[in-house]
Amino acid sequence: MPYTLSTPVFELPKIGKVRAEKLKKIGITSVRDLIYHIPKAYENRGNVRCLSNFDHSFPCSFILTVATEVRTSKIRSNLTISKFRAFDDSGSVEVVFYNSPYIKDSFHIGDTFRFYGKAIYSKNKLQLTNPQFEPFVEGLPLPAFVPVYHRTDGLSSKQINTLIHTVIKDVMNLLNDPLPEKIRLEIGLPTLQHAISCAHNPDTYDSLSKSMSRLAFDEMLCFGLGVSMLSNQQKIGDGIKFSPCDLSLLTDILPYELTDSQKNAINDIYRDTVIGKNGTVAPMSRIIVGDVGCGKTICAIFAMFIAAKSNYQSAFMAPTEILARQHYADITAIFKKFGIKAALLLGSTTAKQKREIYDQISTGEIDIVVGTHALLSEKVEFHNLGMIITDEQHRFGVAQRAVLKEKSKKSHMLVMSATPIPRTLALTMYGDLDISRITEMPKGRQTVSTYTVDEGYRNRINEFIKKQVTLGSQCYVVCPAIERDDDSDGLYYFGSDSDYSINGTNLKNATDYAKELSKSLGDVRVGLLHGKMKSSQKDEIMEAFARGEISVLVSTTVIEVGVNVPNATLMIVENAERFGLSQLHQLRGRVGRGSKKSYCILVSDVNSEKSRSRLEIMRTTYNGFEIAEKDLLMRGPGELFSRN
Repeated sequence: MPYTLSTPVFELPKIGKVRAEKLKKIGITSVRDLIYHIPKAYENRGNVRCLSNFDHSFPCSFILTVATEVRTSKIRSNLTISKFRAFDDSGSVEVVFYNSPYIKDSFHIGDTFRFYGKAIYSKNKLQLTNPQFEPFVEGLPLPAFVPVYHRTDGLSSKQINTLIHTVIKDVMNLLNDPLPEKIRLEIGLPTLQHAISCAHNPDTYDSLSKSMSRLAFDEMLCFGLGVSMLSNQQKIGDGIKFSPCDLSLLTDILPYELTDSQKNAINDIYRDTVIGKNGTVAPMSRIIVGDVGCGKTICAIFAMFIAAKSNYQSAFMAPTEILARQHYADITAIFKKFGIKAALLLGSTTAKQKREIYDQISTGEIDIVVGTHALLSEKVEFHNLGMIITDEQHRFGVAQRAVLKEKSKKSHMLVMSATPIPRTLALTMYGDLDISRITEMPKGRQTVSTYTVDEGYRNRINEFIKKQVTLGSQCYVVCPAIERDDDSDGLYYFGSDSDYSINGTNLKNATDYAKELSKSLGDVRVGLLHGKMKSSQKDEIMEAFARGEISVLVSTTVIEVGVNVPNATLMIVENAERFGLSQLHQLRGRVGRGSKKSYCILVSDVNSEKSRSRLEIMRTTYNGFEIAEKDLLMRGPGELFSRN
């Protein structure tokens, strides 16, 4: 039967109710959804190697002939293992499958297959475990690049690819290309039909790269048009016009001098909310983008001060409880001098306390409420909300921001991001927001001395940790993985932020390394923090570190956004080549917040020119915006393939 773009997937062959529900889980309900389900990565199976020249870091392709019959044995009730030997002109390998008894009928002596998997030595034997395989016939080509799709349990990437190929030829001619031919030719992009077809069935690297560029162009064009329309809508209608107030009252009590960038951002907020244009004030939608530790929070405090002086309430939302508590402490320390009342609303706040806070918010008794996602609750009803502030904007979705905005549509919105991004990229990402950039660091902020070292410095690193702890300081150790299984999958992802050219056997995982450090550092108390922990556990560990009860915190990147710990003077990043430059800069920003000299050590054994040059940028550059510019230039559109 002919298919259309609107044909429901449950009408396709061999798609029953169960499989249709699984497809729905990944956002596929129609044929259009199916063909726009673009692969997340590609396996480069066309680069075939001989067994004597395999790379144990990544999966490789091998053309092998079956040498022995398949032997299957039951290890225990829920585990079977099937083995046979296969060979090429350079040697032989033991091919192993777990819980796959059906493969006994797939392999026979003398048959030749293309295998794709990671070869490793186990007990002095070369093994290939659970590889992908396809029958190989000389002269009949196999696909060089195999797409890998986002999937769900019970639905494989191969099944999705097969389903796409069932319909793609029938519907390609039904796609209307929205890009005018003249513009498309001027910028050298393929047609939409070619781009989608190639994405699902690539033939060469060059054609796939151009196709991905076309799809990325369409996505960014639609995104840009969408935020532009949203921005125009937001600027229509009246906002809350705050009363003029004397900001020097707040400036005079600060124990430090504001930077020019901070003053400019505060002036932007005052102009948006008090002065306006032609005597009217539209609802402010502004983002403050600045480096880690540049002083964005004080700008938000000025925004809440302006609101409070006009008898309007403010809501300040932070991504974690510990960060919310830190902001609450800073805010109350300043505002209690002006009789401005603040409250803290968290998920962990008791039911009784929540009821009291809800009542005080609704009656206007509370001027400022600081909290986490708990602020989004329907039970939170403001008396006269005038200022909404979200910290670490990238940790919140647009929908969450919108929920808070619905509580008072005329209120002003201020968001903050500590991710230093180039101005042109910021204009694209935050097209619905006016941008204030803080490009200076507060006076007295020390530069964090940064070093790049390899595994040969391990003993010296451990000794330096002990020295810092002995001096009364604390240390972060960041690992790229949580557990031993969190290893490289040998794929390159479109738009990936990190360099995957790494020997997987040297990958540090936080769980094991915390135990290792605990043993090697003796009496030093070592803590462990990672994303699989419950929020309450993470907050408990981070608070213990902030109180000084933990001297060395081994963590994944969950500490990238965290509490201010001025006593932390040492940041060690393991397998540093695995992280993007902006992410490394964010991590480095966790230290150097106090008066003590601070250090950042980037550990990497990778010797590729790309990796070394990236780490050299980190060693010599300290301006977050400059780093972000270099990061964008070096990474370009991102890599696509496994390096094998």
